[in-house]
Amino acid sequence: MHKLSGEELLAQYAEGKRNFNAVDLSGDNLFQADLQEINLSGSVLVGAYMPYGNLSQANLGKAQLQDAEMGDVQLYQANLSGANLSGANLSRANLRHANLQGTNLQGANLRGADLYNADLSNADLSNADLRRANLEQAKLTKAKLAGCNLFRSRGADLADAECDRTTIGPEGY
Repeated sequence: MHKLSGEELLAQYAEGKRNFNAVDLSGDNLFQADLQEINLSGSVLVGAYMPYGNLSQANLGKAQLQDAEMGDVQLYQANLSGANLSGANLSRANLRHANLQGTNLQGANLRGADLYNADLSNADLSNADLRRANLEQAKLTKAKLAGCNLFRSRGADLADAECDRTTIGPEGY
């Protein structure tokens, strides 16, 4: 795996390069970075600082994003399938039409996130914070929601999700 600094990534991206699969950007500062359609599949971004960034239509499949700071980030139509986002901050993130199949979102902060039409099939949302999130038309088939807080979330269809007595529903119980 190739270690790359945030500055190097931004410079190469500005030159037109889009394929950065399997690079190590752990702990890097990518504040407000505009990286639309970038390929970071299989990359390590553990603890990366990326709030207010634009990663629309990015490929982050199987990426390691544990504890990443991604508040207010644009992930419209992004591929995050199989990624590890445990403990990540995705508050107010735009995840409309995103692919989150099989994604690890344990303990993630998704407060106020827009997950309209996102595919969360088989995702692990155990102990995640989804308060005030938009879940209209989101696919939650076999999504694990144990300990998940869905208070005041909108449009959640939990019929095929795996909830238990520790799951806090949209109504607060």
